[in-house]
Amino acid sequence: MAQIIADRRDIDFVLHEQFEVEQLSEHERFQEFTKKTIDMVVTEARNLAVKEILPTREESDRQGCVFEDGKVTVPECFHRVWELYKEGEWLAMPEDPEYGGQGMPTCVALAASDYLVGANYAFMMYSGLTHGAGKLVEAFGTEQQKKMFLKKMYTGEWTGTMLLTEPEAGSDVGALTTAAVKNDDGTYSIAGSKIFISSGEHDMAENIIHPVLARIEGAPAGTKGISLFIVPKFWVNEDGSLGELNDVVCTGIEEKMGIHGNSTCSLTMGGKGGCRGLLLGEENKGMRAMFLMMNDARLLVGLQGYTCASNAYLYALNYARERVQGKNLLKMMDKDAPSVPIIQHPDVRRMLITMKAFTEGMRSLLYYAGLCEDRIKVAADADETAKWQGIADVLIPICKGYVTERAFEICSTALQVYGGYGYIKDYPLEQLLRDVRITLIYEGTNGIQAMDLLGRKLGMNKGKPVMDLLGEMQQIVAQAKQIDVLQAPAAATEKAINRLAEVGMQIGATAMSPKVLEAFSFAHPFMMVTGDVVMAWMLLWRAVLAAQKLEKGAKKKDVAFYEGQIKSIDFFAGQMLPITMGKMEAIMAMNPAAIEISEESFGG
Repeated sequence: MAQIIADRRDIDFVLHEQFEVEQLSEHERFQEFTKKTIDMVVTEARNLAVKEILPTREESDRQGCVFEDGKVTVPECFHRVWELYKEGEWLAMPEDPEYGGQGMPTCVALAASDYLVGANYAFMMYSGLTHGAGKLVEAFGTEQQKKMFLKKMYTGEWTGTMLLTEPEAGSDVGALTTAAVKNDDGTYSIAGSKIFISSGEHDMAENIIHPVLARIEGAPAGTKGISLFIVPKFWVNEDGSLGELNDVVCTGIEEKMGIHGNSTCSLTMGGKGGCRGLLLGEENKGMRAMFLMMNDARLLVGLQGYTCASNAYLYALNYARERVQGKNLLKMMDKDAPSVPIIQHPDVRRMLITMKAFTEGMRSLLYYAGLCEDRIKVAADADETAKWQGIADVLIPICKGYVTERAFEICSTALQVYGGYGYIKDYPLEQLLRDVRITLIYEGTNGIQAMDLLGRKLGMNKGKPVMDLLGEMQQIVAQAKQIDVLQAPAAATEKAINRLAEVGMQIGATAMSPKVLEAFSFAHPFMMVTGDVVMAWMLLWRAVLAAQKLEKGAKKKDVAFYEGQIKSIDFFAGQMLPITMGKMEAIMAMNPAAIEISEESFGG
């Protein structure tokens, strides 16, 4: 059952062989996190995930959340697991122990979350939103606010949310109408409604802390006039005790396609004129603050999508090994030939190796983004800090946008391996495909991620972060070119990297020209080809290490794993990158049809 969540051998490979994460223990900040400690953390996360969280996935999907008289009841199976999760102090793994965290490297926390989120991500959303809300309090709160809220949030005694979206202000946050009026005691009266609020109301914690975006009376229009507030479900007294119920009312929950175990709420604040909040950070600087949580949340969403894909691939792999149907193609004319497991059929093998390559590349990418955060924390100087921060910023839209797109494709492909059985509720793929779909939408749709990559990240700091990222890629290509078995994939990857640089320069220049609309009509394709090249880089990196281990004489039990790494990049470079190159040619041509077509010509 454990392998249905994640592949421990591959996790260990990424942590210890690809990224050598235990080297972080040489820095005082992470000195406790030796290889032994890291392995123990991942093992304990695996145990909790497999034994306790995974059994709730199907039950919580079937039972869902119940809304009645303004209150939300979560699936009953969540209550015991939430207590175990809190006891293990899993909620704030990378955060300061002073506030209830464990102080571990983000890369290691992601490896633990590979299991935890993979076991039931609808359940894990309650903690994910809480962690993000706590980060806001830690970064922008006063000492009093930290004292009042932070430890109780990071330990899971209280939970948190993120209140951005309104009925008429979805992706356009600047159009929000929620209002804030300052009171004589320094608090603010908040009035407005928010929708699609994950974990917005539930019965697992005694208090829920809502970071809320609102506009103070008289503030400028648009995003420049937005401020951020702490609005608790129950008012919190200065000594940390709970006061009266705040005027935050759940008016309903959404009946969704997937993630049924998470309560997605509509909330009304100040309907009775009694909603109070505390300013978090500075007036009119709310969006700047919220972006801190958004980046954290977008990496989490990428992880959510990826874990669905990892689950789906491993389920499909096991099924293909066990499902006996049809003769081996080489013995089709032999009437006495036995039926064989479907893993022997060429088209099934095509689907499996496609899923294998993408899931391996995505795991490496997400862990690498976490490693960038760790390197920022231990950087020797400002230049090193800027380098890793820049690379992390460029990768965030890839981690969220690209990964979730590919994750949905992988879940669909895995279902295809099951055939008709995959489409029914008796098997897990039907739920995984439903659950993964939202990851392409929330925390900024993937179209917005693509616009962020093109409009903000590509030209950030005069393009230095992108050049730094390309430089890291070229280092791996240079190593691969020295290994005979990797000559062809190294050459293909190098060609793709160089072409991506050219495409980036052209589309970036076009985005600054009168043809800006044409450029942004290709923002999503540009994000996807960038992601493909990043995948090739990660897979080539893995293959370099595998080839080196094989050359030195790997242990017998590891030979097949290492050979599989070489086959992954061989497949990706030979079958996926040619498609990517074609897509890059289409971007360079920049056909304007999508912009030039009239609204009437769309039909309907």
